[in-house]
Amino acid sequence: MFWKKFGKLRKKGIEIELHEIFLDKLAKKREKDFGLSEQKFEVPLSQKKLRVFYIAFLIMLCFFFAKTFQLQIIEGKRFRELSEKNMERLYLVQPIRGVIYDSSMKQLVFNKPSYDLVLNIKEMPYSEQKKEREIREIAQLISEDPSEIKQKIRESEFNTVLIKENLDHETLILLETKLKDFPGFQIKENTIREYIDGEFYAHFIGFCGKISKEELQKMSNYSVTDYIGKQGIEKSYEDILRGKPGKVMIKRDALGNKIGEEIFSPTEPGESLVLWIDSELQKKLTEALQKSMDNVGSKKGAAVVMDPNTGGILAMVSLPSFDNNLFSQGISYQEFQALNEDPLQPLFNRVVSGGYPVGSTIKPLIASAALQEKIIDPDKDILCKGKIVIPNPYLPDKPSVFLDWKTHGWVNLRKAIAESCNVYFYMLGGGYEDFKGLGVKRIKKYLELFGWGKETGIDLPGEIKGRIPDPEWKENYFRDPQKKIWRIGDTYHLSIGQGDISVTPLQVVTAFSAVANGGTLYKPQIVKEIVKGSADAFEVVKKFEPQIIRKDFIDPKNLEIVREGMREGVIYGSSRVLGDLPVKVASKTGTAETSREGFYHNWVTVIAPYEHPKIVLTVVIEDVEGVKFAALPVAKEVLNWYFSR
Repeated sequence: MFWKKFGKLRKKGIEIELHEIFLDKLAKKREKDFGLSEQKFEVPLSQKKLRVFYIAFLIMLCFFFAKTFQLQIIEGKRFRELSEKNMERLYLVQPIRGVIYDSSMKQLVFNKPSYDLVLNIKEMPYSEQKKEREIREIAQLISEDPSEIKQKIRESEFNTVLIKENLDHETLILLETKLKDFPGFQIKENTIREYIDGEFYAHFIGFCGKISKEELQKMSNYSVTDYIGKQGIEKSYEDILRGKPGKVMIKRDALGNKIGEEIFSPTEPGESLVLWIDSELQKKLTEALQKSMDNVGSKKGAAVVMDPNTGGILAMVSLPSFDNNLFSQGISYQEFQALNEDPLQPLFNRVVSGGYPVGSTIKPLIASAALQEKIIDPDKDILCKGKIVIPNPYLPDKPSVFLDWKTHGWVNLRKAIAESCNVYFYMLGGGYEDFKGLGVKRIKKYLELFGWGKETGIDLPGEIKGRIPDPEWKENYFRDPQKKIWRIGDTYHLSIGQGDISVTPLQVVTAFSAVANGGTLYKPQIVKEIVKGSADAFEVVKKFEPQIIRKDFIDPKNLEIVREGMREGVIYGSSRVLGDLPVKVASKTGTAETSREGFYHNWVTVIAPYEHPKIVLTVVIEDVEGVKFAALPVAKEVLNWYFSR
């Protein structure tokens, strides 16, 4: 048996030693002695068990296929959106906006913290049912109509939607505790403007408001929650005041939780503005103008004060006014409609945008032009009989008559200015009999040299050019062939500031500043300096030097004669009421006809002090019934206060 086994192993190619065979036999004998028997471990499975295993495998395979179908096909869009949320997004960080000071560094504008509720549409739930629930519950928390929120979302052209701005404290606290349950909604910290005594400064400071869709499309580095200058110097100096927004990269997980933040670029705070405005003078001028308007029953008026040596605007008043805090802190639709549809136009800045006939205010400028053109000796006397009569060659019995407001007798240039003699200026402008006047062409030339009929270039939006009529304008403006013709009466009317002429109070004060300083026309400016830092320790970034539009277009000696005539107007003429001021002044009044018979625009312009002018004040009160003192009392009260304080 031994040899048989050994032979079989050799045939299979297995080399084995003889002692291994003996050891194997001995091991088997020992197992038997200890009661151990050889066991077979590889037992074949039954067919039943194989079928159970096969079915279980098929079930698991079907389950995996079904789950894959659900994730990839049914819920694929949802999970793609979730995956997009688990990414980095770049956000703009609003900078601190610069503030505004008056000339004595009194702060007129402050920044106030504000909080807005915004929505990122991409981060909302995929399920329409969940979206509906979120909107409904958010609407309840902020006391808004759910349909209005849906409309904002539906109409938005951007992923980020402003849901509600300037949240009140109670709503803010409530939202902060619940906002984690509303994916996509978040509270964004913001700042809004607070205007001190807003109604006094509204027309030149202007206001900020939420950026519009149109502005957002045109401008870069703004978001839907940003505020932007809408009017006044807030608009003109938007780039300076706003500063540079920062950029931060925020990473969120699929649930919208912030998991990381990286600052790409820091914010740079806006620089601040120092104005030429004297805030105390501004308040005094506003109060005096309102009081005089109340006394004469007028509802509208304007006044402006200019430094004739720099062009700096020291005060600018337009009445009625409005509270610019309404716009910066969230004006309602009803409030805006009330302001916008008010027939008194409180949003309208009459100083830069109001065009008026100026009446006799024009006469010192006409006198300057006549002296410069040497068409009259200032000491030459002309007889005023209270009217000029122009014969009508076609209808001899119907001559054209141009009246004066009274018979002045013999007047020279100074007296004509002082007493505001119409007949004298009819002749200077249009000529009469053997006397050749300036004519419309030269009148227009000199009025434009004084800055009328053109924008002054003031650093405020909304300025108009005004209008100086001439034959070409009339030909193009009217349709009626008879009205197209320029007649001598048109030149006469232009010479005394009546008819179709249209001038802003800003243009008037700018022109008379040139009369005051001897012939330099300065560009009017509201902003004096750009600064950074606080009022206690600020650094001047830029100082705006006086800008000359033109100079030496009128001989200073001719302007001196004109000023003498304005001074005589205070001594014995139309401005006698100003004779007892603390300083000597020169003045010219004006009464301009309006479209309402018996109603006039009442003007006055004053140069003070007369010897060394520091300010030029222009006042106009609209629609004054009858010939009354309306503007002069304003000038007297303000100048008396100004030179006595």
